[in-house]
Amino acid sequence: MNEAIRNLLERRSVRSYTAQPVSREDLETIVKVGYHSPSGVNRQTWHFTVISNREKLDRLAAVMRESLGLAENYCFYQAPVLIIVSNLKPETSLPGADSACALTNMFNAAHALGLGSVWINQVNDGCKHPAVRALLTEYGVPADHVVYGSAAIGHPAADLPARAQKNPNVVTWVD
Repeated sequence: MNEAIRNLLERRSVRSYTAQPVSREDLETIVKVGYHSPSGVNRQTWHFTVISNREKLDRLAAVMRESLGLAENYCFYQAPVLIIVSNLKPETSLPGADSACALTNMFNAAHALGLGSVWINQVNDGCKHPAVRALLTEYGVPADHVVYGSAAIGHPAADLPARAQKNPNVVTWVD
């Protein structure tokens, strides 16, 4: 089987990470894959904010816990990296779809590099709260952007389990 196809079929969400840092080279590759993703009318209006500083990740998690009423142990699964994908507000084109394409490609790039990843939604919700928004702006998320999704990335703490059989009855062929 083609290696790219195998990578797509074998990738899965990882919710437990080691404390081992992710190399800058791997992060640059992952982000490069993100900004080479498809975007509506090739507008490429997204922005990627890469946070790999543990203190800053913990600070963001704490502000989000307080603002959103999240569980006391909320911490982005202790991943050593969080990549926040933001984009212009919805009236500008298809920023949500563009951001989802970029995140999907970054998840697959992380897997190809032997890393784990998982989508983090809470930053989207937190973006609406003043304390979270202020911290996101401080961390480099453009003021005219909203967060559409984030990727927690790191070295998996355990081997990935075999993928469960997917339901093939979700396809209708019209020949």
